[in-house]
Amino acid sequence: MFDAKDVRRRIVEWIADYFEASAPAGTKAVIGISGGKDSSVSAALCAEALGAGRVVGVLMPQGIQHDIGVSHDLCETLGIPYVVINVGKPVRDLYEEISAAGLETNDMAEFNTPPRVRMAALYAVSAIVGGRVSNNSNLSEDWVGYATKFGDTAGDFGPLSDLTVTEVKAVGRELGLAAGFTEKTPIDGLCGRTDEENLGFTYAVLDRYIREGICEDEAVREKIDRLHRMNLHKLNPMPVFKL
Repeated sequence: MFDAKDVRRRIVEWIADYFEASAPAGTKAVIGISGGKDSSVSAALCAEALGAGRVVGVLMPQGIQHDIGVSHDLCETLGIPYVVINVGKPVRDLYEEISAAGLETNDMAEFNTPPRVRMAALYAVSAIVGGRVSNNSNLSEDWVGYATKFGDTAGDFGPLSDLTVTEVKAVGRELGLAAGFTEKTPIDGLCGRTDEENLGFTYAVLDRYIREGICEDEAVREKIDRLHRMNLHKLNPMPVFKL
């Protein structure tokens, strides 16, 4: 039985210990804030572990983002300082340079480039304020590779990396976060489909399979296994030649 109260306590202690042991005094947690469950819960945990003044939220819309207000609300609710860095122009500029080189972008490039630009922005902010970047990924999305290599899979510490989506939401409720933050439906940046629509199964089904090994739909189970195998390169250390 998942004990959200105990897990909350343990993660808060782990974050505090990580910063005390490996970072100079006063180092800040730098967090990309989307307003969704993962960034909201990560930010709340870091604020509890370090104090709100040592958490810096970074809002990174790509052009006009209709739900950016949720991200503002999250930062104001937690009392954390934040900055807004619009990645729309640098992403467009990169596409233009690629086009000038005689190449055409495709769906894969357009899906993965913005998260990588966002990660570059997070590390720039981190260098300026003296911080460590939070990896807000959860176990469910990592399991099936629903993340961008060197984008949202990057970071200096991962408070949610061993928690499923179901468990992240439970910790969020334990933290007292409003449902608008923990239950916000994640939507991709291309066709407007939800993550679950793109995956072809729900996180509830995926989470049960991860934790209990149970998936009653054989086709879904095979798809989850296939996605997991195909995307292990995003999680495993980079292979290197050894002399």
